[in-house]
Amino acid sequence: MLPNQVLQKTMRDMGEIVGENCSIWNSEGVCLAHFASISEMDRREIQEVIQNMDEREKIKEAGKSFFCIYMEEELVYILVIHTEKEGTEVIGRLSVKQIETLIQAYQERMNRNHFMQNLLLDNMLLVDVYNRAKKLNVAIEERRAVIVIEPKNPEENLVLETLKGIYATSTRDFVTVVDEGHIILVKALEDGEGYKELNDVAKSIVDIVNTEAMVNVRVAYGTIVSEIREVSKSYKEAGMALDVGRIFYEEKNILAYNELGIGRLIHQLPVSLCEMFLKEVFAGKAVEQFDEETLSTVHKFFENNLNISETARQLFLHRNTLVYRLEKIQKKTGLDVRVFDDALTFKIALMVANHMKSLQTPEDKATMYTN
Repeated sequence: MLPNQVLQKTMRDMGEIVGENCSIWNSEGVCLAHFASISEMDRREIQEVIQNMDEREKIKEAGKSFFCIYMEEELVYILVIHTEKEGTEVIGRLSVKQIETLIQAYQERMNRNHFMQNLLLDNMLLVDVYNRAKKLNVAIEERRAVIVIEPKNPEENLVLETLKGIYATSTRDFVTVVDEGHIILVKALEDGEGYKELNDVAKSIVDIVNTEAMVNVRVAYGTIVSEIREVSKSYKEAGMALDVGRIFYEEKNILAYNELGIGRLIHQLPVSLCEMFLKEVFAGKAVEQFDEETLSTVHKFFENNLNISETARQLFLHRNTLVYRLEKIQKKTGLDVRVFDDALTFKIALMVANHMKSLQTPEDKATMYTN
C-alpha cells in the first residue's frame, strides 16, 4: 500500500516520540518497517499473535500492544508498539489515524496519476472524464499546457525523480509517464500567464535537470487549453513538436508547437504529395546527388539571407568559389538559389527530403545505401 521508505520514516518518528520500538507488519506476519532491531524471539511471538488475531482493533499480548489498520474494511497493516505502558493505547490510536491518512493520500495521488495517464491517452469517455475529475478534486476548467521532456538517454530515471521533487508539493500540476523515454508535466497556468511564462518553465526544466541530474534533455510543449478534456490535445501537440524538432530543428532543445513554422506544415503533408514535389524539384533524382560541401555551403548562404559577401567571409572562400558552388545547384535543378523564389523552393525541398528520410524504416535505409 505505502512505499517502504514512508513506512520506515513513520516508524522512526513514532519510535522517537514513544521511546520504544515500533514496527509495522502485514496481515501475513511479515515485518515491513521498524524503529529498532527485533530479536528472533520477538519476531516469532508477533507472527504467532498476528496469525491468531480476530477482528479486534487492538490487542495487548506478550508485553506488546497490537493495533489493526483497516482500509475499506480490509486489514492492511498491524502496528506493534513493543510495550504495554500507560498511554500506549492513545499513542497507538493516534498513530493508526496518521497511517490511515497517509494511505488515503497515497491512494488519491495514485488515482489522480492514473486518471491523468488515461486522459492524456484518450482512454476515457467524455462523461467519465468529468465524473472522475470531480471525484478526484481535479479542476475541470483551468488553463493548462502539456510539457513533454525527452532525456537524451531514454533509460534515465533521474529526470523523473528530479521533476517529481520540483512539483511534489503542487496539487495542480501533474508529473507522469505514459511511455518509455518521455516524462510528461501537465502544468497549470494562472489567468495572466501565457506562452512566455510557459517557455520560461521549459527553460528552467532544461537548466535544473542539466544542473541537478547532469542530463541533457529536449523539452516541447503544446498549446494552452482551458478545459480538462483538451489536455490530450496539448499532449499530442507537444509530441508532434518533438518529432518536428528532431527532423528540422536539431539544434534546439526547447520546442513550442505554436512556433514550428513551416516544419509543422511539411510534417503533416501526405507522402504522395512530398514525393511528387521532390521529383519536380530534383528532376527525379535524390537529394544525395549533392555532396556535403555543396549542402553546407547553401545552408550557410540561407543563414546569411542570401548575402554572398558575408557567406564567403564566414566560409573563408573567395567570392567566385562560392558563386561556382551555387551555380552547381542551378545546373542540376534549374534553381538559382541567389534568387529569393528559387532559394525558397530549394530550402523547402531540402526540408521535405529530411522529412521523407525520417519516415523510412531501417530496411529502407539499408536498401538505399546498398544500391
